[in-house]
Amino acid sequence: MNSNQKWLAGAFALSMLLGIGGCDSMSRQERNTAIGAGAGAVGGAVLTNGSAAGTLGGAAVGGVIGHEVDKKDND
Repeated sequence: MNSNQKWLAGAFALSMLLGIGGCDSMSRQERNTAIGAGAGAVGGAVLTNGSAAGTLGGAAVGGVIGHEVDKKDND
């Protein structure tokens, strides 16, 4: 991963965190899903050197994992 891709991944992660912070009306599970998707997208981009498929796949996997975190507390 070159320095431009690292900078872009960092900027994306920061914008996701700032965006999530403004969503007070979201439930905890919705917030976890969004954070998981953002983290997964960054991770997928890093692991696949910025490929679109890796980024989307990481976002999907991260979103599913984030959705399932603390799910037993909500049932």
